[in-house]
Amino acid sequence: MSPPSSAGSGPTQLAEPGSVPVARSDEEDSVAGTGTLGKAIAVLDLVAGADQPLRFGDLLRIAGQPRGSLHRQLRHLVAEGLLDVAPDGSYSPGLRLLAFASKAWSRNSVRQIAEPHLHRLQETTGETIHFGVLRGVDVVYLDKLESRQAVRMHSQVGNNAPVYCTGVGKAALASLDPAARADLIGRLVFRSFTPETLIDAAGLNAEIGETVRRGYALDWEEHQPGIRCVAASIRVDTQGFVGGVSVTAPAFRADRAQLQAWSVPLRTAAAAISRDVECGLGPRR
Repeated sequence: MSPPSSAGSGPTQLAEPGSVPVARSDEEDSVAGTGTLGKAIAVLDLVAGADQPLRFGDLLRIAGQPRGSLHRQLRHLVAEGLLDVAPDGSYSPGLRLLAFASKAWSRNSVRQIAEPHLHRLQETTGETIHFGVLRGVDVVYLDKLESRQAVRMHSQVGNNAPVYCTGVGKAALASLDPAARADLIGRLVFRSFTPETLIDAAGLNAEIGETVRRGYALDWEEHQPGIRCVAASIRVDTQGFVGGVSVTAPAFRADRAQLQAWSVPLRTAAAAISRDVECGLGPRR
């Protein structure tokens, strides 16, 4: 859908269904625009993360912004192509986001350096390989190589997942210095995804201690029922944790002995990526 056009001396707000559009002057928008980038991103995040399109009333209820401010955020996001608004007044992610995501994905230097090693690991294990980075209290997956097996994962590149119940997340926590780890864990809001999810700091700290001891992290059906993984960190002395790689499989193909066996080529791949990142080696063109 094309973004709404503006007319007259100032832009017109997108109206919620049944309401009357309100005109604002450029000066008013300038004053009101103080700190609006963060508000707009928060609204964009809500819409992008929703399972279905959200209407104005839904966003007003969950965004925690005044009605007028929310109108402005939505108007700007639609005008920039970051959100689309349907005839029924519901909002969904705009196509421009796909262009941004594609460029960010293709230009991520660590992902490019990791790519050949991820392919070799997938060939060795035959299972799904994920590459992720730490963003706040979440892991963001930047690459995924699908399993050759009949049963596959439903994860997607660009998805977020909590650090405390994923293999890459726990590998990241194990790579942080104690102060940074304590700070991050202190900011977590624990949620139970499965009966196996660790839901308190004490349990998580104990698990991270085990991760440090054995040199790899495990996700024992903690984020998705029936899905297990083994993960290792990619760490460079001058940068700290730069990413993590995991081998993921259905539980019936991934008992503890198998995960331990996969940890050997996994750690070899992670060490090779770490070495190449430190040397600044990119993919051969």
